[in-house]
Amino acid sequence: MTSEHLLQPLPVQLYVLAIALMIDFGFGEPPRKIHPTVWIGRFAEFLNSKIKRGNQTFEKLCGVFLCLSILLVFVVPVYVGLALVQQHFGVGAYVLVAALLLKSTFAVKDMERHVTPIVKAVGKGDLAEARLKLQSIVGRDTSRLDRDHVASATVESIAEGIVDGAASALFFFALAGVPGALAYRVINTLDSTVGYIDREYRNVGWFSVKLDTAANYIPARLAALLIVLSALLTHGSLRNSWRILRRDRCRTRSLNAGWSMSAMAGLLNVRLEKVGFYVLGGSSDVLETKHILHALQVMKTTTLLFSVLIVIPILMVSAAW
Repeated sequence: MTSEHLLQPLPVQLYVLAIALMIDFGFGEPPRKIHPTVWIGRFAEFLNSKIKRGNQTFEKLCGVFLCLSILLVFVVPVYVGLALVQQHFGVGAYVLVAALLLKSTFAVKDMERHVTPIVKAVGKGDLAEARLKLQSIVGRDTSRLDRDHVASATVESIAEGIVDGAASALFFFALAGVPGALAYRVINTLDSTVGYIDREYRNVGWFSVKLDTAANYIPARLAALLIVLSALLTHGSLRNSWRILRRDRCRTRSLNAGWSMSAMAGLLNVRLEKVGFYVLGGSSDVLETKHILHALQVMKTTTLLFSVLIVIPILMVSAAW
């Protein structure tokens, strides 16, 4: 096991990346019973339920412990397990297991699976059904959203998903192999599990929220630039995407989310709005189902561009060292 490193030789990592992408684009997510993200979320909920509230400092310390302990519980066994697989079963087995694990850290096909029912509901004018289905991909209250804001929230979620659902995990895979990608998925899952601003979670989740913001900082900006570039391949507006990205990227409360969403708004030439929080883009065109489907196409294209233009060059530089 002493010969195992975070970063495998370049050809091995390329095989892992290619197979993981093919699994995701072709098949989507594994069953929930064996999905690492589900386990992470459940373990986080269990630890969170054991934390006594009432003291701000204690809650914050517990939040740090919760985050670091879950990172150790999930990342270290994967690091050791991959080393044992390679040592006892060879590189071929390592590639297959590593690819399956890497795939579990990002989800492009799964976004399409959740969005398709929303598109169908919006298309047939069933707003109640569209609101219900939208709840699977957004955290906001959907019960009072009109048709335009349902469509907007869907596109916004796709744009954000390019970063936290794909690009960031692949970025950390490039830097630190499968353990790095899994570490990112732990951090991002904790942000979704305990990263709320209400009284119950504000202190417990603060450390996970800060880590998630830091982890997404570089990938969000790289992904936004590649969304702009993807306009050339998806028949979007490259010039408008770049213009709106430059103008609107800082209009969201989130330090990172505005980058991908504003680039997407410009590419599609639409207006994205979360009432009371932000407006991105400036088109008065009504959001149609074709815009949502276009956004899904942009997500797939940007993920591939990120893999080719960001991940592979980082792997090549690492291999040269």
